[in-house]
Amino acid sequence: MNRLAHETSPYLLQHADNPVDWWPWSAEAFEEARRANRPVLLSVGYSSCHWCHVMARESFEDRTTAEYLNEHFVNIKVDREERPDVDAVYMEAVQAATGHGGWPMTVFLTPDAEPFYFGTYFPPAPQHGMPSFRQVLEGVRQAWDTRHEEVTEVAGKIVRDLAQRELGQRGAQPPGEQELAQALLGLIREYDPQRGGFGGAPKFPPSMVLEFLLRHHARTGAEGALQMAQDTCERMARGGLYDQLGGGFARYSVDRDWVVPHFEKMLYDNALLCRVYAHLWRATGSGLARRVALETADFLVRELRTDEGGFASALDADSDDGTGRHVEGAYYVWTPERLRAVLGDADGALAAQYFGVTDEGTFEHGQSVLQLPQDEGVFDADKVASVRERLLRAREERPAPGRDDKVVAAWNGLAIAALAETGAYFGRPDLIEAALAAADLLVRVHLDQHARLARTSRDGRVGPNAGVLEDYADVAEGFLALASVTGEGVWLDFAGLLLDHVLARFTDPGTGALYDTAADAERLIRRPQDPTDNATPSGWTAAAGALLTYAAHTASASHRAAAEGALGIVKTLGPRVPRFVGWGLAAAEALLDGPREVAVVGPGLADERTAALHRTALLGTAPGAVVAVGTAESDEFPLLADRPLVAGGAAAYVCRNFTCDAPTTDPERLRDLLNSG
Repeated sequence: MNRLAHETSPYLLQHADNPVDWWPWSAEAFEEARRANRPVLLSVGYSSCHWCHVMARESFEDRTTAEYLNEHFVNIKVDREERPDVDAVYMEAVQAATGHGGWPMTVFLTPDAEPFYFGTYFPPAPQHGMPSFRQVLEGVRQAWDTRHEEVTEVAGKIVRDLAQRELGQRGAQPPGEQELAQALLGLIREYDPQRGGFGGAPKFPPSMVLEFLLRHHARTGAEGALQMAQDTCERMARGGLYDQLGGGFARYSVDRDWVVPHFEKMLYDNALLCRVYAHLWRATGSGLARRVALETADFLVRELRTDEGGFASALDADSDDGTGRHVEGAYYVWTPERLRAVLGDADGALAAQYFGVTDEGTFEHGQSVLQLPQDEGVFDADKVASVRERLLRAREERPAPGRDDKVVAAWNGLAIAALAETGAYFGRPDLIEAALAAADLLVRVHLDQHARLARTSRDGRVGPNAGVLEDYADVAEGFLALASVTGEGVWLDFAGLLLDHVLARFTDPGTGALYDTAADAERLIRRPQDPTDNATPSGWTAAAGALLTYAAHTASASHRAAAEGALGIVKTLGPRVPRFVGWGLAAAEALLDGPREVAVVGPGLADERTAALHRTALLGTAPGAVVAVGTAESDEFPLLADRPLVAGGAAAYVCRNFTCDAPTTDPERLRDLLNSG
């Protein structure tokens, strides 16, 4: 056992038995590097990363390689999901030096944590133009021993170059109609009309862009925006990216057609996509969108919920294939023979046709990923349901993929928002209860007495790492959605506490720019700062959206000004790289629409007319509309102040840009007020 045996991260614990003398990221590790005058090997990955497991088996579990590493390097292992700040800083350096990045990330540092050589996966023997890991180690060691001054000079220059990338935006204005129209045009240019989605292989679910497209259509009526969102959602849901038996989405598709996924299932993807499909149903009434939203929500609760009520980070791509070997996708793939073994000849043939399982296979070794081909024909719905149920039961007998059961605050915030809204839309109070339980865990375990947020917990015990901007922003987003759905104003209050930290500790007071780490966080070689979306909304634009929502609820001028200032970067990036700032564009749509403020007052939340108006308000498509519900005497939501009942009964008040419509008691009238430009 090495030092990682004392860590709580499932990823780090996976390496606790390596013969490599790993250190966790710590000041002590760098002190040891200075004492021994050795370079640092920094290896960054995460629990469900396939190629991280491959490199571990090939190199870190190899005793000869480990002996060389232990003799010549101080070796640090980092879970990127626990330390996104460390990951972001060195990934920026990797991408600047090599033009690409990914995980596992392999970086060599000086004892002052300055990087000088970069890579990702290195094989045990040279292949495809890549040097072997041993060749890299020997080259780095030789350079350190014989060209030490040159190495430290290069490292210092890299750090200086990174420092010059800081984003300032004094006086920047948020995007307007023109910039959002240009962003839409840019997306149209990159759209794949045959397959849905954007760009080529590998193809990632564009969750944040889809949210922008739905909001843009709601505000402007642009049919092209809705069509891109609808077609992309349908293609993803029919492809192998979506688990046709158990629900939920894989991380990405290795091909352009959404057929073969990279099989790991991440909490953040499924939370974001659950919400997107729920919003697509809200906009169109699509039966497919309803089914996928609910199945994805059920997947989250069934397979990712922890005993403490939070949501685990991920399921691995790899699992035991029944022979003791861990193989990518083993849990999910089928052959015609396996289908017949479970279902019999007739139903096996039907399942093969329905799910696109062929003798040749769509994956490796004649195996197929289940999908719903476009020309699926007509099938008996009851028969298909029976087939699906039997296949799911049979699959559950297979060795399951590993689960990374740490609870990440930001991703739980996204799940809370998705489950709260999906539960409200489809009359599923159990989903709202699951959202409430996760929110309760975040308050009890992740929040300290100063409302500072910890990044992770596991088994109900808080982790050692401070929350970053995305944690504060996404948890606030989840709490704000929960407040609107439940009518419990305490969640608005908690969101306000978190957003006060965003204003005080993450915002540059001179420029309004945002940083990913707090002003009082651990100092790295650079303070990370990235306004572009990756797999999740950037902390920067997520904060802008949450600040705007909170301002609409409370009429706080400071939160509104901070949101507008943060969206200034979207004015620059939106027309140029719309695929990578979708959440910022979605927030900008809300800003242009107001956003609208809806106050529903009634004699009590159990009152039938109050419930009807509340549900109608939640189903309104106006971008970013905020909803408060309660009694006329309630002081839980500022929006309810001075809102009397009408003729002794429930009423809804809709305001926008300091102007209010006459209150209405008619759900149809309310629907018109919230679904028009």
